Parts: sequence; C-alpha cells; structure tokens
Amino acid sequence: MPLFTTAPKSICLLRLSAIGDVCHAVAMVQAIQKQWPSTKITWIMGKIEAQLLHDLPNVEVIIFDKKTGFKGMRAIWKQLSDRRFDALLHMQLALRASALTIGIKAKYKIGFNRKRAKEGQWLFTNKKVPDTASQHVLESFFEFAYYLGIDKTTPTWHIPLSESDIHFAQSISPSGKPLFVISPAASKDERNWLTDRYAAIADYAAEKGFEVVLCGSPAPREITLGNNIQNLMQQSAINLIGKTSLKQLTATLKQAQIVLAPDSGPAHIATTQGTTVIGLYGHSNPLRTGPYLSQDNVVSVYEKHVELQHNKPLSELPWSARVKGAHIMRSININSVIKKIQNQLF
Repeated sequence: MPLFTTAPKSICLLRLSAIGDVCHAVAMVQAIQKQWPSTKITWIMGKIEAQLLHDLPNVEVIIFDKKTGFKGMRAIWKQLSDRRFDALLHMQLALRASALTIGIKAKYKIGFNRKRAKEGQWLFTNKKVPDTASQHVLESFFEFAYYLGIDKTTPTWHIPLSESDIHFAQSISPSGKPLFVISPAASKDERNWLTDRYAAIADYAAEKGFEVVLCGSPAPREITLGNNIQNLMQQSAINLIGKTSLKQLTATLKQAQIVLAPDSGPAHIATTQGTTVIGLYGHSNPLRTGPYLSQDNVVSVYEKHVELQHNKPLSELPWSARVKGAHIMRSININSVIKKIQNQLF
C-alpha cells in the first residue's frame, strides 16, 4: 500500500550530489509535481548541483555545502526548525547525508531498503522502499515516488534555461553546422577514454560535417585533457572546457546532435535535454548508470571486465559492483564508437 492516498502537504528531498544523480532525481520530483501539484517540495542539494537546479519550478532549493560540515548542518536545521514534513526522501547513501537528516523533522523518513543501503543509512529512516529489482539509478529513485503513491509514469525533465543560455549555445558554430559535443572527463581519470582515441573520433566527426565542441568543468585536469585532445587532432574543434556555466553547458548539450562522454554528469544532463548520448563504459554498469534514454548507444566493456575481476557471472554480482584499473577503457576501440555514430547518421 502507498504511504499516501491523497496529496501530502509537504515533502523534503535529500539528494546532495552528484550532477548525474540529481538529474535522475529531477524526473522523479517532476513526476510528483505532475500528480500532486499542491504538494510543497523542498530539496536539499549540493552547492554545485544548485547552480544547475536552483530555479526548478515550484521547488524550494536549500543548499548544503559539504565543506561547511557540522556548522552547515546546524544552519539547515535552524532554517527548517519550525517545519515538519509529511515525508523526507533520504536518497543519499553517504553517512554525512544521514547525519543531516537527524535535525529534519518528518513523519516518515524514507530510505533504501537494507539490501541497497550503505553506511548504515537504514538506521536513520523509519520507512524503507521495498524495491530490490530496479537496475538503473533513475528507476530506483522513481521507486520512492511510487512508494509515496505516485502512479507509474515515463520520466520527463524540465530544467529551465534562460534566453541568454540558449543564445550562447546557438551561437557556438559560426557556420551553423550541427554540434558533436565531446565531454571527455569522468569523475576519475582512469574512467576517461584514451586521449588519442577522443582525438580520432573528433576528427571523424569533423570530416562528417559536424562542428566539434569540447565541454567540461574548469578543473585543471579537464582543461589539460581538452588541450591534449586538440593538440592531437588534425581537424579543428571549439574548446569550451572551463568556459561555460552549468546552465550554458546544459544549453550546449541541448543544441548538440550527438554527445560523446564516459560515465559523467554531462551524459545525464544531455539526457534531460533529449539529446542522443554515446556513452563509454568500463568501470560501472551502464544498465545502472548509463544515459537513460540512450542505452542502445552505449559502448561497454564493463560486462567482460567485471566478470574477470570478480570471477562470477554478472547475474550473480551485486547491483553496484564496479571494475577497477587504469587499463579498462583501453578495451573500447575506435571502430565500436564510429559504428554508434553511423547509426545516428543513416
């Protein structure tokens, strides 16, 4: 039985990070809003994530900067001290996030079931989502909504973009060529594809008539990666790594015809914009963390390596089993990626 048969007055959502995961959560939040438009939603999220989602329609965003530690927690508890939510959706497994829930008052504090919860999350909740079957992270998030009482639905997204953000993206290609965006950096360098192979695909896309655009954050390692790709290219590319806000990046990904990326936030931002993503996966299960609307376009060597490393078939491994090693992404060859691009062209 669902927790609510009529719309609750208020829901608090705790999902602090990362960019890809909050993109999944947006679809769930907006599904709740569609069925229960009168429900007031408060979302506690990370500082970086709020740069993208601070203006979600009819969502109160409260920022928690993890660098502020306990002082930041106390500030949020003080801000919410006079409120009691009908439900708190505790959708972050980290112990820091669980500690943050202590000072948030709610009738129901809902978390993952013990099979999927980590770092003792089950100790901080009084209700557990029964789901153990969903594979993709987005689907596991939607189970929270279904547990509340939301009808089964297809994920959709609306992330507001300003006219200036849209104009920025539309002005990237002086010649008006379709954009082929490469967002080359994952959260860890070992999860990146090889630099020379990125350059080869960039050249291939340029030869096919695309305006090749490199995107990414201002992190020094990402800037270096982008410069190295450009230096290896025979054709030209527009390098926007470190030069866009998250909103401008989102508009750019929306403008693109194809996005090439490893397991990273931009792959999921592009999904929210309905853009085709060619995902490059080796360390994590694409059925769990791949671009949700582009599963057919994923190039994955995960299955082979995870079975080798764990010496078990994939069906017997945990939902979140990962692969380790700086050599893994070498198994993704250029021809496999070109075939995925060709599938989009013909």
